[in-house]
Amino acid sequence: MNRPDTVLYNGAIHTMEDEVPLASAVALSGDRIAALANDALGGDRLRGALAPGGRAVDLRGRTVMPGMIDAHLHFVEYSLRLQQVDIYELPSLEQTLDRVAAHAAMLGPGRWIRGGGWNCNLWGEGAFPSRHDLDRVTPDHPAALSSKDGHSLWVNTRAMQLAGLSAQTQDVPGGSMCRDAEGIPTGILQENAMGLVYDVVERPSHAEMVNACRRGLDQAHRAGLTGIHDCEGAAALRVFQELAQNDELTLRVLAHIPAKSLHAAIELGVRDGLGNEWVRLAGIKAFVDGSLGSRSAWMLEPYEGCPGNCGIPTTTKEALGELVRGANAAGLSAAVHAIGDAANRAALDAIAMAGSAIAAARGAANRAGRDASSRPLRNRIEHVQLLHPDDIPRLAALGVIASGQPIHATADIDLVERYWGARGATSYAWRSLLEAGTVLAFGSDAPVESISPLAGIHAAVTRRRADGYPGPQGWHPEQSLTVRQAVRAYTMGPAYASGEERLKGSLRAGKLADLVVLDRDIFGIDPMEILQAQVVATMVGGQFVYQSEAL
Repeated sequence: MNRPDTVLYNGAIHTMEDEVPLASAVALSGDRIAALANDALGGDRLRGALAPGGRAVDLRGRTVMPGMIDAHLHFVEYSLRLQQVDIYELPSLEQTLDRVAAHAAMLGPGRWIRGGGWNCNLWGEGAFPSRHDLDRVTPDHPAALSSKDGHSLWVNTRAMQLAGLSAQTQDVPGGSMCRDAEGIPTGILQENAMGLVYDVVERPSHAEMVNACRRGLDQAHRAGLTGIHDCEGAAALRVFQELAQNDELTLRVLAHIPAKSLHAAIELGVRDGLGNEWVRLAGIKAFVDGSLGSRSAWMLEPYEGCPGNCGIPTTTKEALGELVRGANAAGLSAAVHAIGDAANRAALDAIAMAGSAIAAARGAANRAGRDASSRPLRNRIEHVQLLHPDDIPRLAALGVIASGQPIHATADIDLVERYWGARGATSYAWRSLLEAGTVLAFGSDAPVESISPLAGIHAAVTRRRADGYPGPQGWHPEQSLTVRQAVRAYTMGPAYASGEERLKGSLRAGKLADLVVLDRDIFGIDPMEILQAQVVATMVGGQFVYQSEAL
């Protein structure tokens, strides 16, 4: 062992390793873990081995875990939202409009009003708002506000005019515009139709995105995050690269490639895992459907109380199959957004067909004496919210990772009951998936939900909201996880999904020194108290990137 430069001792260290699940001290050398000790004498030995000038940190019994990794979020958008109008889940339309009006008053005339988080499902009957509502408080500005789930866009009349939207505007494939009795768009655009306005909206500059992400990094570390899997695109990748080149990136990033860039990636010879420990490329990100909140998730049967509405498939089964096959054949995994049971089935079918085609091609290559070796691809389904019971075992059988967001489950309880009814028994089916052998990788989908992984762990374990709803047993408690299972889904699960399980995700000698210190042992307290747990410190590569006064 190299002489360590940092030793954390007198703690309850949960390693997430099966062989040595608990330790009391950990020694760090540079950006790596040098050694662990599981008793006080071992901790003393580690401190005694400190290099000259090294530091010893008394944890005073606090809990240490591997650094948590958010397996699905939109980090640049999250960071920008910190400075845009915040209308996240305000309980009424009028309160939402008041917040927008206050923001508009701070902007010069003609400036775009951006932001989001509105959730009309909280407003009485759940009817969508209209451009006329927004016009009342934005007479001098174009406005475009995304829904909480990001699958509906609410715009005012001025924004519609800039985008050239009228009764003559045709719906786009995989998208929908709500219209009034005269056929005039109401100001609500869903799925691919949102692009009609995004094409003209005032976009933040690269410098604005970089500055926003500096604040976002701080918030992520305060939440205990040391890594993220980002689901954005080229603009975000440029931001992460600039921060890394300036030694300002303190969060390890796995960046997905938008499906529209697949051919460019293939031409360049990009394969899964290109990059380094700070910025690495994943496979492609594709969409099959919309969301539950916007009633655009693709369903096998219509939504309850909505005859004929089976949601919006944003691509055809054939196109999805070809996309996944092409990506996998080129050495790129696929991360497929799927919410409804029809969408998840389509994603599984596409991955299965791609696997069969590639296996056949490899078999032919081997028979011809050509080298057909290839790194196994780790395809994944993002959200995997509702599965038909027949499809639950298919993920493990196909080696598909379930990239889910437990906090969606507790946020969506009422929506699931209202629109999916009895089918909700196999929604957010974490335990069923885990027992079938599926690897779970959890995230937040921020800015859709809170970026806090502790909130996600609480939701996965209790299946209850912060106020205790829907009761002591939780919602569909048969799908709840243990704390250890939930923590693994925020540590080892994402590390496995990115092909980096030998590098991070647990605390073991030789792995990256990414860890988080908590003020209490979330493995031993009442699970409802997990929401009160505080991050005391976050460390990335052996350096504290967040440290409260308590440590």
